[in-house]
This record gives sequence, structure tokens and C-alpha cells, in this order.
Amino acid sequence: MRTLDLDFQRRRPASAAGWALLAAGALAAVWVFHTGERVAAETAAFEDSVRRIERTLPGAARAPATTAENKAQEAVLADMRRVVAQLNLPWNGLFASLESIVTSDVALLSLTPDARKRQLRISAEARNLGAMLAFHRRLEETGRVRDVALVTHEIGEQAPERPVRFNIVATWVVDDARP
Repeated sequence: MRTLDLDFQRRRPASAAGWALLAAGALAAVWVFHTGERVAAETAAFEDSVRRIERTLPGAARAPATTAENKAQEAVLADMRRVVAQLNLPWNGLFASLESIVTSDVALLSLTPDARKRQLRISAEARNLGAMLAFHRRLEETGRVRDVALVTHEIGEQAPERPVRFNIVATWVVDDARP
């Protein structure tokens, strides 16, 4: 039987393709570095020319903004941020969940959302007290609102059906992890 000779540390000589690949990588790195330097120099030259042109424009000698102007701009920006925050809320999900719980026994009269406080005021009319309480319970179970509270209710004594008008206030649950 022949002896088996295993040599796990034997080094193979580097191939020509390996050396060529190393040289090509080094040349590419030098070329990228040189190109980056040239682009940076061109960018600085363009920025200098833009500054020079801006100084020659007629409105270039404008005085810096006063504190009153800064405060006015900050107020406008705050208003814009508030409007954008209100527009980014998931209105469709809220309306869909409200539409899904309304039955023929309950009619929504008005919906007043306060997006800043994340509160919702619902004015509705129900055929009877049982329908009003069932609507209240279904509203709590939706998961879109919490802290559902019946604020007022009034039984219509003059109408023969004796409908119940009521107002509900709830806190709107908004997932802030939206993309």
C-alpha cells in the first residue's frame, strides 16, 4: 500500500492572471482618485464663479433679515408644518372604519376631527338608546379610536319615533410608524 502524503501548507505560485488583476485594480484605484481630485477642483471653480456672479446681481446687496422678519418666517414655517402633519394623517382608514360601523339605525350627522389633539367629535342620530349604545360599543372595538366618551344625548320627544341625538368624543389612534 502506498503512503499518502498530505501537505496542507503548500503554497502555489501566483498566476499571471492574478498579477494582472492586481495591476488592473491598482490602476483603477489611481484613476478614480485622480478623477475625484479633478471633479473637486472643478466644483470649487464653479462655486467661485457662482459667488462672483451673485455679487454682480442687482439684489445681491440685500441687508440681513431683521428679528421681526425671522419671527414672521418661523410662524409661517410652523403653520406649514402643522398643515403637513394634518395632511399626513391616515384619514382614509378613519373614514373607512367609521363607515363600517354605521348601520341603518344610526346616521352620522357631523364629524369634527382635531388633528393636532388627535381627537374626534362625532354627532349622530340613532333610532333608540339601544342603537346609540351599540354604536358606542362598536366604535370602541374598531381599534382606530380609544377613550370613547358619550358627551351629550337628547331624546327627540316631539318626533313620533323618538330618535336620540348624541355627541361622542374619542381619541384618534394614529400609528406614527408610517413610511
